[in-house]
Amino acid sequence: MSSSQPLDLRLPTPGCYADPERAGINADAVFDGMTEHLFFTLGKLATSASLHDLYMALSYAVRDRLMTRYLASQEAIRARPQKTVAYLSAEFLIGPQLNSNLLNLGIQKEAEAALKRFGIESLADILEVEEEPGLGNGGLGRLAACYMDSLATLQVPAIGYGIRYEFGIFNQIIRDGWQVEVTDKWLKGGWPWELPQPDEACLVGFGGNTESYLDENGKYRSRWIPSEQAIGIPHDVPVLGYRVNTCDRLRLWRADATESFDFYAFNIGDYYGAVEEKVGSETLSKVLYPNDGTDEGRRLRLKQQHFFVSCSLQDMIRSLDKRSIPIEEFPNHWTVQLNDTHPAIAVAELMRLLIDEKRLEWEKAWEITNKSVAYTNHTLLPEALEKWDLSLFSDLLPRHLELIYEINQRFLQQIRLKFPGNDLILRKLSIIDEEGGKAIRMAHLATIGAHHVNGVAALHSDLIKRQLLPEFALLWPDKFTNVTNGVTPRRWMALANPELSTLLDHEVGSDWITNLNLLNKLEAKVNDSEFLHKFGTTKLLAKRKLAGYIHRQTGILVDPSSMFDVQVKRIHQYKRQHLNALQVISQYLRIKNGTTNSMAPRTVIFGGKAAPGYYMAKLIIRLINGIAEMVNADPDMDGSLRVVFLPDYNVKLGEQVYPASDLSEQISTAGKEASGTGNMKFAMNGALTIGTLDGANIEIREKVGHENFFLFGKTESEIMELQNNNYDPKSYIEALPELSEAIRLIELGHFSNGDTELFRPLINNLKTNDPYFVMADFADYMKAQESVSKAWANRLEWNRMSLLNTARSGFFSSDRSIKEYCKSIWKVDPLPVEITCDVPSN
Repeated sequence: MSSSQPLDLRLPTPGCYADPERAGINADAVFDGMTEHLFFTLGKLATSASLHDLYMALSYAVRDRLMTRYLASQEAIRARPQKTVAYLSAEFLIGPQLNSNLLNLGIQKEAEAALKRFGIESLADILEVEEEPGLGNGGLGRLAACYMDSLATLQVPAIGYGIRYEFGIFNQIIRDGWQVEVTDKWLKGGWPWELPQPDEACLVGFGGNTESYLDENGKYRSRWIPSEQAIGIPHDVPVLGYRVNTCDRLRLWRADATESFDFYAFNIGDYYGAVEEKVGSETLSKVLYPNDGTDEGRRLRLKQQHFFVSCSLQDMIRSLDKRSIPIEEFPNHWTVQLNDTHPAIAVAELMRLLIDEKRLEWEKAWEITNKSVAYTNHTLLPEALEKWDLSLFSDLLPRHLELIYEINQRFLQQIRLKFPGNDLILRKLSIIDEEGGKAIRMAHLATIGAHHVNGVAALHSDLIKRQLLPEFALLWPDKFTNVTNGVTPRRWMALANPELSTLLDHEVGSDWITNLNLLNKLEAKVNDSEFLHKFGTTKLLAKRKLAGYIHRQTGILVDPSSMFDVQVKRIHQYKRQHLNALQVISQYLRIKNGTTNSMAPRTVIFGGKAAPGYYMAKLIIRLINGIAEMVNADPDMDGSLRVVFLPDYNVKLGEQVYPASDLSEQISTAGKEASGTGNMKFAMNGALTIGTLDGANIEIREKVGHENFFLFGKTESEIMELQNNNYDPKSYIEALPELSEAIRLIELGHFSNGDTELFRPLINNLKTNDPYFVMADFADYMKAQESVSKAWANRLEWNRMSLLNTARSGFFSSDRSIKEYCKSIWKVDPLPVEITCDVPSN
């Protein structure tokens, strides 16, 4: 383990890392940089520049100021080699980059001053122009982005490896209440933050066959002869830490063809055939998560996963070769973290590269692989634990299948010795699923190949050991651990909530941004009515901002003084947006019937995307919009209830939603949500949580105080008991007239323009099956909502509870999570970079 003393890069000038004229961080230097890029990079005069031109010019000027730190950080690892984190993830939902880089450089005010000289009064006008990178979808990708931010801020050398998707998952529009998917052309205006590196391309194979041969030493070996190949071209995205010189990077792979154009095919009139290989190869990096409802969709997903994993591992090995470091030292220089099962093929691919390309013996290759790879599990849902049909896998990756068979055979031999004669446990632990059509269990491959397996919240990690992988946990108890998720306070507080951040700077000092536990000092203010008023004012300002956005985007007028009751997340039955929808209907009926029981005036806000092939989730969106249409048109609801569905929810919109939220709906079925990270963002920004004992809700409740959390619902063990005892949702409906009336109103077509059939699949699912126990939790949920209304009536007390949520949220910083990974799993030290090159330093 290397020392964490700063590395002093004393470099000659000129010809060091930057032209000093391009590294200045005052307003004049930023203005000069923008002017230069407008003219020389974009070919525009300031007098004719559009907002997008100015956004691009400012982004290029800021990128210039990153380059010193970006190149110095790479030189640091070359000059003093130590272990680097390789974070493999199918998603990196990084969000807009300009404001984040301005914050981390400490030049937001300077940028605003420079813009004023171009006639732009507010930085926000330029930030609004920026497209959100379509590199992720939900919590998995956002977590990866938070972790990259924390790695850089903590000065830990790291590379985030993924795919440079040409199109994001989709843009969501709402038409007649339905989700409609529109192509996310996020690259159409250019993306100034990436640095293509075509000279570091990698070749990746697919299909074909394997053949056996004897090497020059007479040893039996296997050779893979792919039938098709693609080139992976890396695009690097600098990831700067907060007010430090460490600048890590994302390395995102774009697919290209080995031959882009077939002249012979073109000359004989086969115009499509002339570019067929190019089109086929480039499809690998076209779209995030192609629909796997078809054979071709599943095939493309597996190819995508192998493509980016193979490129990434080849890149790591090449970095050792360039530095003349023996391949046997791979675990001393790289720790490979698998962010869920998408990159699990890394176990087999690393073995292939070590055995077939580097000619290592099996035992040594396996030792290196096992010492290098760690696996984070993110789900308990069986359908989300990837399994690949054996015939598909064999067709696409025949050599990898041979290696997996060998890994499995050796592993099962260990199991036979430990559990002699126990065929049941062999079937349970085998990488090959023999039930029905044979399949490769990628979670098993990752678990066997990794030195650590971690869950992402205390309950989730416990359930992995008790329910998901109990036999593995029995076999290797020390392999399993927990690292509760966290989120970066730089984006989710400092950027998203500037009014609150200013107040926090004044009260606890600005160091809270990198040490969130300092917010504990706010507890001294819980009885200070003047401070509570200031704290409440920051919330009201954020609500006014969001109310303006809602009106511009949807035409709905909402009252910022009402309670903003918010549920924004991916639409899925286990997240139970339909439970919230039923609650809204019941509140609507109470108002109509004059039985509100002092219900707090509410604006109920939903947001999130449903997977294109997930009909039930899309039907839930349609129900929410049907409810919104009826509620918002009813004069009886004025001043009492509004319902909003925010289309196309993303990071950029989240930066407005989290600061403006009063109540955070975290209502998933207990035992189904691995952790959640939205719950943490809400709490940091002072929202109170109504939630179940699921995922990180448990830890949030413990940290903020039981009295500052609205708990409801069955526990995970109670859910299991219901499941094992012929759960009957109808009995709950019959026992609750209010629930029965709400369901009946849906059935009568009240929220579907009289169409009594539209929501029948959803209602039938709830009445006959109810796989996520919505009916079982409804009554307790309504009681908790009544407690919410009572608490809201005393606004001073509400503000006190809100303040304590913020003050006690320090544990949920991604900085804490990354420190735990570094210490317990990766065994990695920081490598501070000190630049002494006549370049302004942070």
